[in-house]
Amino acid sequence: MNKHFKFGIGIASTIIAGVTAINIRPIANSISSAIGISPAFAETQTLKIVFPTRSGTTDLTIKAKAVTDFLSKELKQPVEAVFGDETAAVEALRANRADVAFLGSRSALKAGELANTSMYLAEVRSNYSGGYTYKSIFVVPKDSPLKSGQTEATLNQLKGKKISFTSPTSGSGFIFPLSELVQQKLVPDRDRMNGFFRQVTYGGSYDKALQAVLRGQADVAAVSEYTLGSPYITAAEASKLRVLYSIAGVPAHGIVIDDDVSASDRNKLVAAMLKLNQPENNQLLVSLYNSTKLVKVDGAAHLKPMRVALQQAGMKP
Repeated sequence: MNKHFKFGIGIASTIIAGVTAINIRPIANSISSAIGISPAFAETQTLKIVFPTRSGTTDLTIKAKAVTDFLSKELKQPVEAVFGDETAAVEALRANRADVAFLGSRSALKAGELANTSMYLAEVRSNYSGGYTYKSIFVVPKDSPLKSGQTEATLNQLKGKKISFTSPTSGSGFIFPLSELVQQKLVPDRDRMNGFFRQVTYGGSYDKALQAVLRGQADVAAVSEYTLGSPYITAAEASKLRVLYSIAGVPAHGIVIDDDVSASDRNKLVAAMLKLNQPENNQLLVSLYNSTKLVKVDGAAHLKPMRVALQQAGMKP
């Protein structure tokens, strides 16, 4: 352990032992900054990364450990995986129980507000039409009388129809579709959609929203473009559906880092993560969340479409 690192911890521990009901973090951060140590790393030897559970992921504990083992060797520092949903991930960052997290765009905005994080890397998938952005789509049965298109008249056809959104928290399965409907003045807000639709339901997941259409329980579903196939539905089921309307530019998931991490330490971490793009390491990344590559992004610019969609929908991060 670096002697300065140990020194910072020792002083912080002494203060903790001698004083009650005091927030130690600002004091520890001041000490760490004075001796040139990143505050987030000075409080603990271990870098903690949150790996949120996502729909369709399996054996996440094993896969995440393989990634943290790799990063630990690259950084020459212990790296620990932390698990939970995205809400728990944001809370872990806010409470300084984690330094880094893989997050969706809405959660990344929330983490920025509550935990002072920024997004530095975005995930690329082969089935994302924009590389690190993808489309939100309205899906109907292949034989539906509704005509596919990209005009305002296309979505106006949904008046009086039954829709199945993915979930109230889904970007491509609710926030972007709702934002588009509001922008086209078809619905006033999320609380008054029944004046336009005959019925509004939430599948709870992409596959269930699509199954509602396949089973005739809904006339249209709002999902992500990459869900028209395995592991969400079968090829046979996909052949019975078609895209009615699409919305481009949904920001891909990415990696946020606590701003308490120094620029030097952050750059080392980003460089180490980018090595997951190399052929000999890439399977570690692919197996994690099916992403094929990580790319550097301007976090504010990458997340702007989500921020705008939330504002148009009258929602908060």
